[in-house]
Amino acid sequence: MCTTPAGAVAQPEALAAVNSAAWLEAPVPGTVAQALAMHGAFDPLDPSPLGQQDYWYRLRLSGTGRRLIRFHGLATIAEVWWNDALRLKSNSMFVCHEIDIDIGTDTNTLYICFRSLERHLSTSAPSKRARWRTRLVDTPSLRQVRTTLLGHMPGWFPSIEPIGPWRAIEIVDPGGPVRVWQHFVRASMSGRDGLLEVEIKLAAPVEERHDAWLRCGEHAAPLTELAPGTFSARLTLPEVRLWWPHTHGEPSLYEVTADIAGVRLSLGRTGFRTITLERGRDGRGFALSVNGTPLFVRGACWSSADPLCLHADTSAYQHYLRLAKSAGFNMIRVGGTMTYEADAFYTLCDELGLLVWQDFMFANFDYPLLDTGFAELVEREAIQFTTRTAGNPSLAVLCGGSEIAQQAAMVGLPQPQYSVELTENTLADITATYRPDAVYVGDSPHGGVLPFYPNEGASHYYGVGAYRRSLNDARRAAVRFASECLAFANIPCDATLEAIGSPAPHEPRWKRAVPRDPGASWDFDDVRDHYLHDLYRVDAGRLRSEDPARYLELSRAVIADVISETFAEWRRVGSVCSGALVWQMQDVVPGAGWGIVDAYRRPKSCWYAMKQSLQSRQILLTDEGLNGLDIHVFNDGQQTLEANVEIVAMRDGSMPLARARHEVRIDAHSSAVFNAAELLGQFFDFTYAYRFGPREHDTVIASMYSVNGGLLSQAFYFLDRTQAAIFERGDIGLEADVELIDGQWWVTLQTRRVARYVQISAPGFLPSDNWFHLAPGAVVRVELVIDSAPHSYPFARSDVRTFDANANTKPSTIEVRAVNSSKTARVRCK
Repeated sequence: MCTTPAGAVAQPEALAAVNSAAWLEAPVPGTVAQALAMHGAFDPLDPSPLGQQDYWYRLRLSGTGRRLIRFHGLATIAEVWWNDALRLKSNSMFVCHEIDIDIGTDTNTLYICFRSLERHLSTSAPSKRARWRTRLVDTPSLRQVRTTLLGHMPGWFPSIEPIGPWRAIEIVDPGGPVRVWQHFVRASMSGRDGLLEVEIKLAAPVEERHDAWLRCGEHAAPLTELAPGTFSARLTLPEVRLWWPHTHGEPSLYEVTADIAGVRLSLGRTGFRTITLERGRDGRGFALSVNGTPLFVRGACWSSADPLCLHADTSAYQHYLRLAKSAGFNMIRVGGTMTYEADAFYTLCDELGLLVWQDFMFANFDYPLLDTGFAELVEREAIQFTTRTAGNPSLAVLCGGSEIAQQAAMVGLPQPQYSVELTENTLADITATYRPDAVYVGDSPHGGVLPFYPNEGASHYYGVGAYRRSLNDARRAAVRFASECLAFANIPCDATLEAIGSPAPHEPRWKRAVPRDPGASWDFDDVRDHYLHDLYRVDAGRLRSEDPARYLELSRAVIADVISETFAEWRRVGSVCSGALVWQMQDVVPGAGWGIVDAYRRPKSCWYAMKQSLQSRQILLTDEGLNGLDIHVFNDGQQTLEANVEIVAMRDGSMPLARARHEVRIDAHSSAVFNAAELLGQFFDFTYAYRFGPREHDTVIASMYSVNGGLLSQAFYFLDRTQAAIFERGDIGLEADVELIDGQWWVTLQTRRVARYVQISAPGFLPSDNWFHLAPGAVVRVELVIDSAPHSYPFARSDVRTFDANANTKPSTIEVRAVNSSKTARVRCK
């Protein structure tokens, strides 16, 4: 790759004048920023502008004969040259292109030129004037080209402009072995049977005549040759095993293959399920059902697994998506400000049982769909994506875009102008044709008197969060489905802060990573500090300067409180809410970003809080005021749950004052609610709503045990978050031990008094659970797993530490603390 001034090099022959030292080795797939960073010419954490220049890539091809070349993504204004012949022009990073070439005996070089986007926008004829403008994006004219908004949204994503061959480039010799060049797989249901439709195009026709067969599971159907090298078939699978999100069943998949010309060709795996959208009796709801079973959807919104090159490898996807599954998520949303992800992302979601809400890549703008060329490009993009992912059962929701109608409404346009042709018709029709098994939503948010009102349809709910509403607003707002919610500047763990130089929360290095809305006088640190004061009655500014370690600890704790209690409210039996997706899954720069997982791939306190609230078998508590305390028991799985539920109220976090136990039987895919007084069989003021005399207790613990006595789930309720026994530091008898069992390290914990937000620190390791409350007298074991965080950001793909599984790796000193413990328990491994 080399850099040239915009427009200075019109065609490859002029590159001869470029100094040979100017050419750099560049990865593909990858970006210009990634290539420059690898050579020390670009700092991702302090990015310099890139869009003012042109960038040339070249590759010398060897051999002779015909080749097929497929470009899976060129960002964004690109030319492809074969030797000195211009073969392709592209102005969309979301469209896949194909060409064929002939390699001769002379010079054979493939060139790709990425032209200056800034120059392109300044010299292009303007489209029809937009009806509104957005402050989200730094370049309003981006509405005219098909590129991601990543890199162009000041306030939360680094200004790394997406330029280069960000997706793979395939070069195939059609004269080689039989190979699938294109294929389309669609799985659907007919009653209890699965229907499979397949089309296959080979890289070259086959000369040998053999019977050609499509195979799936134990079943097969003949392939019909529609044209030389092109085949199709339909296959019925009786009594098919259904694909489920992992929270509700097994994500069953079927291997699909084709036997052509004596060669077995893999077409990947697919699954069979139904997805429906239920509006409820009042027609205002937004509830997803899979295979006829209603879901409470929970998860997070995806940002980017690699913000430098935008193309993540399978291991990066695995890391994040396994964290999502472990936390009890069953959906990931890819928003319209991001990018379409690689095939590996959707394949892993299939395997792990994670639903995908996929926006088409449109957001906030009034797009120029009256421009014929733009409209044709949009249709090509949408058709390519829907056919590429047609066989992925995880893809549940296709959405026209993000905050388009909201933007129109917020600038004061009348209601008829909220709807746009792009989302209401164009993308809806394409979805109906190519992914009829998915739910289509015109926009996110969508529905209601105003599209962003949370009491109808899908909303972006930031009442608890950016708008600093009290926690009870989550019920008052009657949220039906939050396709975005609960954004905070979430502080990462100490190991990550140390990796970036331990900046103080007021330093520029810290603030560089804190998200803010363009034009706002506040940032998301301020939002978190608001809840620190509101819930803990702490002066955030004073605490930050006088006791920074306590400030960090309480800041992590308060967000865990906010998120876990809001999810308990939305998930409770009787709630009108059918799902919520937190903004966002991962940080894009190191520091206190929106992510629930930091830029070094370590979970934050909010991730642990979600994990402790969102499991398939879960117990939760909600304060119902004068109606006391409700205990909610959930059994999302396919097996009947038989368990014992116990409720206990304690004084000083240690002395039981009231206790009750009850056997429960919860059918598959069901839930139940019990009132605490109902279990106790007499009045006890669990919520201290009646205030007859002084408060006797400060802690309530609800536990769910299996019939064998094993703890399945636990929930805590604190009447006063700042009551001394559960907030102030004191001697609570927190103890820890560590042992090696079958090659795996475990930490054993116990406490004399309730331990609020236990925190385990083990350098080189991560606890499987953290930031949890520990009941007095209980003994809990937590597994330690090797911390595979990258050495440095953002080269997460190349700098990940590797470990010898047979090596005698062990943590040195393990530290365990709690919010209300004056003592840090330290254990040295032997």
